Parts: sequence; structure tokens; C-alpha cells
Amino acid sequence: MHIIENDILKIQVKSKGAELDSIWHKRNQLEYLWSGDPGFWAKKSPVLFPIVGTLKNDEYYFGGKAYKLSRHGFGREKEFAALQESPTRIRMSLHSSEETLELYPFSFCFDIVYELIENMLRVSYEIGNKGDDDMYLSVGGHPAFKLPLTDDTTYEDYFLRFDKVVNAGRWPISKEGLIEATPNPLLTNTDRLALSKQLFQQDALVFKHLNADSVKLESGKTTHGLEFNFEGFPYLGIWAAKNSDFVCIEPWCGIADPVNSNQQLEDKEGINKLKKGESFAKSWSAKFY
Repeated sequence: MHIIENDILKIQVKSKGAELDSIWHKRNQLEYLWSGDPGFWAKKSPVLFPIVGTLKNDEYYFGGKAYKLSRHGFGREKEFAALQESPTRIRMSLHSSEETLELYPFSFCFDIVYELIENMLRVSYEIGNKGDDDMYLSVGGHPAFKLPLTDDTTYEDYFLRFDKVVNAGRWPISKEGLIEATPNPLLTNTDRLALSKQLFQQDALVFKHLNADSVKLESGKTTHGLEFNFEGFPYLGIWAAKNSDFVCIEPWCGIADPVNSNQQLEDKEGINKLKKGESFAKSWSAKFY
């Protein structure tokens, strides 16, 4: 386990998957990250790489060859090496290997940087194409935040408040984990989404190109909450396991295959292309109060 901390926050990160394991607010004496109860969902904040979501038949084609990849890819299951550790910043690194090349035929370096700045955690994804040909990738975050945050509140006391008034439909997910062809109405001229466990009985809320850059998780019954910034991520997922005590806020550069996918990696919605020697970087952040 790797630890970074400052006067306000203390963060724990696992080597496996470079996954966040704890977000502890010293002054509030509050844990903000989900406990990882395996009775509901054993993960806490997995990284999604080199795909986000589910592939049609768990399979894609590239260069005339078929490749198998399970939901969200392999990044969350791999051991990352800790580099450039300091009291408030750590870089976790994963490189391609013979094992990854069997699933994903690209040479890469994938770094995740965790950095504390006062009451803010910033998480950066930095991906480099180390091969001679074009590389195609998706990447995303999946942090699960504990709800309720305090013992004197309930799950239904909380809501999400976007930084802008939005109009957005929810893109349904099929039984196979694929994105349906048309969205269902959900947010109409509002900046607020009330949270309830019923909201996630039909899987995640998936948004495309949402007209917002950040969202606050808050309640009228406590001053404690968080502000999550996902600027630059074209897709956003909001999810919780059925009847669980958490909510995930998921910034994505990529998305599950649509139901009518042709399974060609180059044609995949939301895929990012890197030429030889190029790099890709995106960051999300959260302020805890």
C-alpha cells in the first residue's frame, strides 16, 4: 500500500490496478471512499484501460485479427510500479508486456499520477504510444464514494448538483452491457439529480457530451460533501451496485460498444488514436469538505 498525505487529506493507493483504497479527511475525520464490501462490489476505484465498458461479445477486431477483452479492460488487474514518490504525489506506472500484447496489440506506457493540493485530489492518466504504428485506446475512472457520508444522514438525503443547467438523456444499457440506440429523457432544464437506490436498478446512468464540467455531491442535512471536476471527459457514468451504500462518479474517455457495433477498434465510438511517439493525458479532480 502506498500513502500520500498533507495537512488535510490522507490517500492510500494499491499497487494492483493503481487503485485508490482510501480518501481520509483528517480535519473532518471522515472517510470518503467506499469500503469495498464484496457483498455488493469489491472494487473501490478501478481504472478502466484500454477500453471503457463492454465490447460486443467481449471481442474486437484489429488488423484483421480478433481479440478478447473483458469489461473495462485489464488495467485494473495489473500490478503498477510506484515511481517518483513524494509526501503529496505519487506516479504509478504500467508497461505493455507479452501478456498484454496477446489481448491488446500495442506497446504502451500507462502512468497514473495521484497528487494532493490542499483539500483536492487530482488524478491524471498519461498514456504513451511506444510502438511503431498507430495506437487506439480508451481510459476512464470509476471512483466509488461512500453514502451516506455521515451517520446522521441517509442515502436519499444526497443529490448531485451540476455546475450548469443541463438537458440530457440517459443512454440505456442492454442486458449484454451495450449502449442502446436512443437515450431516455432524464435531466430537463435542471442542475440537480436526486439520488436514490432505486435510480440504479437498471444499471448505470450514462451521459454523452454533457454540458457541464463538474458536479457536487451534497445534502441539505450536512455541510460535508465533495466537488468532482470532469472537464475534458466526453462521457460520464453515474452508478451504484443494487442497494449499496455508495455512488460512483465515472469520467470516461471512451464508452461501451453500441448494440449495432461492427467491432472494429478503429471505428469504436469514443476511441482515441495516438500516432507513433505521441502521448495522451487527461485529469479529473475532487475536492472534499
